[in-house]
Amino acid sequence: MENRKGTVLHITRRPAQAPIISCFLFSIFLLSNGCGAPGEPIPPLPPVPAAITDLTARQVGDGVELLFTAPAKSISGARLPTVPAVEILRGALKPGGSPDAKSFRVVYTIPGALVENYRAKDQVRFTDPISPEETKAHPGATIAYIIRTRTSPKRASADSNVVTLRVFPVPERIAQVQTVVTESSVEITWPAPARSSAGETLPSISGYRIYRSELDSQGHEPVNKDLALNKWISPLAVLGNSSTNSFRDTQFEFGKTYVYVVRTLITQEGIEIESDNSDPAAVAALDTFPPAAPQSLVAALLPGSTPGSLLVDLSWSINLETDVAGYRVYRSEQEGTRGQLLTPDLLPTPALRDTSVEPGHRYWYSVTAVDRAGNESAAGAPAVVDVTPPSS
Repeated sequence: MENRKGTVLHITRRPAQAPIISCFLFSIFLLSNGCGAPGEPIPPLPPVPAAITDLTARQVGDGVELLFTAPAKSISGARLPTVPAVEILRGALKPGGSPDAKSFRVVYTIPGALVENYRAKDQVRFTDPISPEETKAHPGATIAYIIRTRTSPKRASADSNVVTLRVFPVPERIAQVQTVVTESSVEITWPAPARSSAGETLPSISGYRIYRSELDSQGHEPVNKDLALNKWISPLAVLGNSSTNSFRDTQFEFGKTYVYVVRTLITQEGIEIESDNSDPAAVAALDTFPPAAPQSLVAALLPGSTPGSLLVDLSWSINLETDVAGYRVYRSEQEGTRGQLLTPDLLPTPALRDTSVEPGHRYWYSVTAVDRAGNESAAGAPAVVDVTPPSS
C-alpha cells in the first residue's frame, strides 16, 4: 500500500479480535435471557396480604367477638389469588398500660377455605371463647388482640391495629325460650337467670336483648343449637329490647319460620355486656286464625230476567281483614243448618244474586269469609226469604 508520497507501507495484520468480542456479547445475551447455569427455575414469592386496619372487639357472653375486614389485596396492591388464612393473637398489657408485644400468642387459626363460614355481610366475625373461671378469677382484666393473615406459612401480613377490652363475668345462658303464635304477634317468654356463668350470684339485670332470624325450612330439619350450622334466609339480627322476661314480636309474617334467641344484659363499670345466646327457639308462624264472620247480611226478593221469574239479591258488609280472599254463600231450606254451597269459587265482592230459587219455598242464607291461608270464618247471622209468586 502506498501513502500519498508514494512510499510503500507494510502493514502487519494482528490476530483477529472478533471471536472474543462475539463470545462476550453472546454470554451477555444468555444471561439477559435467563439461560445461565442449568437448574430449576425459581418460583415467584407468594404475595403478602395488606394489614388489617379496622379490627374491633366487644365482649359477648363468655367470649370476645372480633370484627374485621379480610384483606383482598397484597401490600403491592395486587388482588390476592386466594382468601388468606387468619391468625387470631391474644396478648396482655405492660404495667404502664401499653400492649406487650412479646405476650401475643396465636389462639386460633381460620384456614382460608373456611373464612367464608365467618362472614357477616362484608366483614369477618369471630368469637374467641374466654373461660368463665378466668373472668371469675380476674374480673375486669384487660386483654389485647391483633390479627395477621397469610397466603403462605412463611410470609404473614403485618400486624393489624391493636384492640383492648376488659372482660367481666356474665349471666348464665337462658336455657329455655317459649313461643306462642297469636293472630297479631309471636309471644316470647323465658325464665330470668339468677347466677353468673361461673355459678356466682348475679348482679342486677338491666334488661334483655331479643334476636331473630328467618330459617330455611324447606329441608324440615330441626334448628341446630350451633347457629352457624343452620340454613338461614336472613341471619340473626336484633329485634328489640325488653325490661321484663317477655316480648311480643308484632313484625312477623305468617308462612315463615323464625328462630329467636335472648341475651341477658348487665352493666359493669359503665359497660353494657350481653350474656351468651339462649337456646334457640324455632317457630313456624302458621296462620290458623279465621277472619271474622261477615255482618249485616240483607236478602231481597226481586223479579227475574224473564216474566214470572224471581231472584234473591244478597249483600253484606265487607270484612276489614287485609288477608280476606273472598266469601262463600250457603242456602238451606231448614233453619239452623248451613245447607248447600252456592259459590264453588270464592266471591271477591260482598254480593250475590241467587237465580235458582223456586216459588213456594223458604230459604235461609248464610255467608262466611275465607282468608288467603284457607281459614274459613263462622257464618254471620242468617237472612231468611220466602219466595212468593207476585200477585196477579
